[in-house]
Amino acid sequence: MPLLFQPIQFGDLNLTNKIVIAPMCQYSANDAGELSYWHEQQWANYALSGAGLCIVEATAVQAVGRISFADLGLWNDLQRAQMKALLQKVKTLSPMPFAIQLAHAGRKASTDRPWSGKGQIKPNEPHGWQTVSASDVPFKPEEHAPHALSVTEMQDIIEDFASAAVRAVDAGFELIELHAAHGYLLHQFMSPLSNRRTDEYGGSFENRIRFTLEVFQAIKQAVPENYPVGIRLSATDWMESTATESWDIDSTVGLSKALEQLGAAYIHVSSGGLHVEQDIQIKPKYQVPFAHAVKQAVKIPVIAVGLITEAKQAEHILEAQEADAIGLARAMLYDPRWPWHAAAELGGKVSIAPQYLRCQPHGIKDLFSAF
Repeated sequence: MPLLFQPIQFGDLNLTNKIVIAPMCQYSANDAGELSYWHEQQWANYALSGAGLCIVEATAVQAVGRISFADLGLWNDLQRAQMKALLQKVKTLSPMPFAIQLAHAGRKASTDRPWSGKGQIKPNEPHGWQTVSASDVPFKPEEHAPHALSVTEMQDIIEDFASAAVRAVDAGFELIELHAAHGYLLHQFMSPLSNRRTDEYGGSFENRIRFTLEVFQAIKQAVPENYPVGIRLSATDWMESTATESWDIDSTVGLSKALEQLGAAYIHVSSGGLHVEQDIQIKPKYQVPFAHAVKQAVKIPVIAVGLITEAKQAEHILEAQEADAIGLARAMLYDPRWPWHAAAELGGKVSIAPQYLRCQPHGIKDLFSAF
């Protein structure tokens, strides 16, 4: 059996294979951060994909923590009730576990939907609001500056992450991923490019990671014992070519070790998103070396993601022990049955809905089994 189609555990959660649908913002919620019909069809599509796990898109723990006015939220009980009802529907299609990524966009909030091309929406404009961050440094020089959070305001955010985690468990999500990547709020505290604080949350590496660790601990304390909580990190700001100190792979390794000690179920390794002048060297598997570096430093599972589009690529990453699981995002949007096709190519086996059993390609024996 190919490694890609062998089971893996994230904490106490068992996955039937090592294919993870990575969180992808859909920008399709209503103004109140609530689900739309788009999410119903999208989650159903994920459920029927044959992947081992689906992590739902970045979901804000505060209204001002949304990337855009069309982002999902989990800051109130109505949002929770809607997600619970949808997950119950989805579970009639497939037993595949669903997770949710809890997030706060910080200074990268208050934007338009990306296909609209507008970028940041100022506080005095429709659909806009005052953003917040570690310091009053905007993402782009021409943007409205964020409000630098006080320690009291940071404690409110920690409590909101914990409250959203309780709602996520009640809604039926089987895992929570904390979003600390892509230049959003927690990453803004971690990187010296965006964190200019002089208190206990700024300056040294230990101070800059303090907020992320406190949020993670609050979530762990809010959920049941042994409930899995993972985290997504940007391994680097891609600013190594500058003379300015930035977040890099050594920082990520150090933080990953600390998170492992706090009981993280896995580390999901991405990169970038913090600075407009980032110099990303994009190519197939371009982020896999970062996942490999983290994997060499921790004993918990590591998810690799980033231009992994082919089955043989994914299998080679696992064979080379560069990562323990494979995250797929845009590849799953392009080919919602990617796991089926990968199983056919590699000689694996995937569980599918019994209604689809008759579509097994001619000449490929035992490719499918029913849930």
